Amino acid sequence: MTEVPSARGAEIGRRIGVGLMYGLFRPRVLGAWRVPASGPLIFAVNHSHNLDGPMVMGVAPRATHFLIKKEAFVGPLDPFLTGIGQLKVDRDTTDRTAISRALSVLENGGALGIFPEGTRGEGDFAAIRAGLAYFAVRGGAPIVPVAVLGSSDRAGRLVKALPPLRSRVDVVFGDPFEAGDSSGRRTRKALDAATERIQKQLTAHLENARRLTGR
Repeated sequence: MTEVPSARGAEIGRRIGVGLMYGLFRPRVLGAWRVPASGPLIFAVNHSHNLDGPMVMGVAPRATHFLIKKEAFVGPLDPFLTGIGQLKVDRDTTDRTAISRALSVLENGGALGIFPEGTRGEGDFAAIRAGLAYFAVRGGAPIVPVAVLGSSDRAGRLVKALPPLRSRVDVVFGDPFEAGDSSGRRTRKALDAATERIQKQLTAHLENARRLTGR
């Protein structure tokens, strides 16, 4: 039987994130009203800095269970991240435990957080993995695109250090959209087509977010 990630833990994580992110930085949140108040959904977040996940956890209007690489679950962070409802995933294999737990989040009407690029990079949604399409179609969940801008010192440059304290970080939520073609098919061809649709939507949202924020 699949262990269901703790919804209460994720809410505690959200509250911790609120305190940390608003205490250390100056988040500017745009479009949060677009996020459905209930029901399964997937936050698809661009990823250029380690701060992106905690930032979205802290400013999103709903508690979020993020799929996080297993390498982050080290020492005391392991029980902490698990306790706040985050999901450990092995990126080097088909991690069926992580897949089952992620689907259970959606089946219970929760919010799943995914970095579609799979790892930190340019943060421009240029390479989208098929996993996002699978979860969206299998879980019957709309995708909410999220652009985090300002977590690195300049667009397209990956930095290891945190942004300066009290610096502004923009988080822009987009309109939810369906990834599938309403057929419910999960064949490789159907998921490839869904991934292509997703990439176009996410790229368009990121471009709009940059225009909106001037970043």
